[in-house]
Amino acid sequence: MILEVKNLYKNFETVAGSEPIEVLKDLNMGMEVGESVAILGQSGSGKSTLLTLLAGLDSPSSGEILLNEQDMQQLNEEELSKFRAQNIGIIFQQFHLMSHLTALENVSLPLDLFKDKASIEKAQEALEQVGLGHRMDHFPYQLSGGECQRVAIARAMVVRPSILLADEPTGNLDSATGEHISDMIFELVEKHKMTLLFVTHNEKLALRCGRQLRLQGGKFI
Repeated sequence: MILEVKNLYKNFETVAGSEPIEVLKDLNMGMEVGESVAILGQSGSGKSTLLTLLAGLDSPSSGEILLNEQDMQQLNEEELSKFRAQNIGIIFQQFHLMSHLTALENVSLPLDLFKDKASIEKAQEALEQVGLGHRMDHFPYQLSGGECQRVAIARAMVVRPSILLADEPTGNLDSATGEHISDMIFELVEKHKMTLLFVTHNEKLALRCGRQLRLQGGKFI
């Protein structure tokens, strides 16, 4: 098993004296290597919070998250950053590209974090795979929304991560561009035999994954 989530809770503190808000409640799940799973749920159901925890970008209130048998809560900040860079690819709805870096520099960034000497060559190959070989030297402001998301896909996949986390990756795109981006993600995942966790409220997209889980009120139903 590549991913195990055990008795996961996430609470957020509110104003002093008020009860904390329980966003995730006793979640348990697992994923096998090469599996694709969709997490469905309406806005506010806890989907993005769960993805943030699985990505190691925030800590659970209690419970365990094991990726490749590594409990991420046991790592210090430096160890976690390195582990995340080598094992987890993330595609956000908002792209999160560095505005002062070119497409090529954005994609090579995860490799540069652990001083991969072939970072430029690997980034070039990743951009070629998403059809942006001719846009490598362009900055995000010079690219369309769909092109920015393709750069984000290349950046997420350039390290050949153990797991790819996609958080509503087509949410900011028009329907035609969104469909094209979705096709690209699933094609690349299949080509590289990657494990995919796809967070979405789109039922049609979710059915493209091998398994679907639905979050409601912080619990799987």
